[in-house]
Amino acid sequence: MEILESKKIQEKAYIETLKNGMKVIIVPKPNLDKKYIIWGTHFGSIDNRFIMPKTNEEVFIPDGVAHFLEHKMFEQPNGTNSLDTLMALGLDANAYTTNDHTAYLFECTDNFYEGLDELMDYVQHPYFTDQNVEKEKGIIAQEIKMYDDEPSWRLYMNIMDCLYKDNPIKIDIAGSVKSISQITPDVLYKCYNTFYNPSNMVMVVCGNFVPEEILEEIKKRLVEKEEQGEIKRIYPPEEKEINKQYKEVEMEVSLPMFAIGFKDTEEKTDKKELVNKHIAIEILLNMIIGKSSDVFKNLYENGTLLGQPDLDYEFSDEYAHIVISGQSKDPEQVKEKIVSEIERLKQEGLTGEHFNRIKRKIYGDYVAEYNSVGNIARMFLADTFKGINSFDYIENYDSITKEYTKNILDRVLKKENMAMSVVKCKNLK
Repeated sequence: MEILESKKIQEKAYIETLKNGMKVIIVPKPNLDKKYIIWGTHFGSIDNRFIMPKTNEEVFIPDGVAHFLEHKMFEQPNGTNSLDTLMALGLDANAYTTNDHTAYLFECTDNFYEGLDELMDYVQHPYFTDQNVEKEKGIIAQEIKMYDDEPSWRLYMNIMDCLYKDNPIKIDIAGSVKSISQITPDVLYKCYNTFYNPSNMVMVVCGNFVPEEILEEIKKRLVEKEEQGEIKRIYPPEEKEINKQYKEVEMEVSLPMFAIGFKDTEEKTDKKELVNKHIAIEILLNMIIGKSSDVFKNLYENGTLLGQPDLDYEFSDEYAHIVISGQSKDPEQVKEKIVSEIERLKQEGLTGEHFNRIKRKIYGDYVAEYNSVGNIARMFLADTFKGINSFDYIENYDSITKEYTKNILDRVLKKENMAMSVVKCKNLK
């Protein structure tokens, strides 16, 4: 097995690529009682147009198929539901779909191998019929409507609509009521057979395991499938400009909500540079509007901000953006203060004391991630699909200088790439 190591935090990851192309990552945590396993496929909501590896057939699928497929994987021919079976074993089981991957998981202290039996059985044996697919459409339609009424989700989807014109990231992960009505068992099987091939999947196990032993247990439970080759995914041409600067809706909220987005339009560089850039952006966002920043203190103390905003940088090969979101009685004032602070830092530079303090705080956050088996496993899965070594966030930390971070500030946080989404209170005029 290949061994990745972070000497700074004394952690190792053992990686094996099996004959069928599947990657297994084992992160031993001998001093923890909890065990965590996550099995993901590189198939998310943005993958709605692709060429099948063996037939070279170009396939267009309705929006929401990856999420629909995730829901359907639990249903078994004997009428049982694998999620219920895992829960009955005392396991904390779940699944989720993101823009670029789908994952099945559980966490436990006991009954790990019984859970492994069930997990590896249901993920490898799909069961779709006209009847159970039609039934699921009604369930997911209700979920879509529920999210449409969720202010924080509307806020996020609206900032995506502001930042992107045709990129599929602006499409709801669950699709729409109209799009899921077009899903059939044939569509699901076609996507399952394409994207759930082991060569497109990664499994991460974290806990008190001997790497060689758990690897053998996983191999024993694998259904034999041959590696199918690369899936060619087709996306719209990359857009440099934002779609619109502002979008607002009125909903039942106690205080207006805002999301300020910056589209990162830079060319995608090598993977280590992406990690460095991510670290620098986290430092910048905390310097601009983090808990210890002057901007946050002033806005919070005068009652403009309800609490510390969420600060996120999301990126893949197909998209990259910053989102600053929170609640405020005056979102426009928050935006003005953030813009003003960005311009001040561009002109005056980053002060060494503030930079170093925030940099240490970010490093502490990274180290703390390794106290949780779930955080470790989910992080390694998501980073692997991005082509990133998760340990690089720890190992590259020292190389992030004030000068490099200032350069990222100038390159990425541009006013012309900024947009804002607001959810206003219905009762306010």
